[in-house]
Amino acid sequence: MPAPDTALTGDALLVAVNDAMVALHERYHHRAPITAKTLLLGGDLLACVMGGVYTDVEKTMIEIQRTTIVQETRSAFQTAMQHKFIAIVELLSGRDVLAFISNQHVGPDMEIELFLLQPEPV
Repeated sequence: MPAPDTALTGDALLVAVNDAMVALHERYHHRAPITAKTLLLGGDLLACVMGGVYTDVEKTMIEIQRTTIVQETRSAFQTAMQHKFIAIVELLSGRDVLAFISNQHVGPDMEIELFLLQPEPV
């Protein structure tokens, strides 16, 4: 992803982060989420919520009551990949990410990526 000339803000940032999170999901899970929405809450909390994220293999595991394995595998993957997620958000926003939290849910099928950004200088 080419670096923007200046840090993005407002809707441009939200669209760019949303597109980046969808692209990462598609690259590593080999399918795009069905829905995705990114919001900036309180000026410092960037939240990307994606729906319809599970692969057919994961859905099968969930159907046979192996939800814990799916969630543990997803969590381990997010931990291993967090540097890529953080780097993209820092590049697009021009702000440091102080914390990254990722979690997924079954029923409804969704995943959330939270980025706590360094507060902007006053």
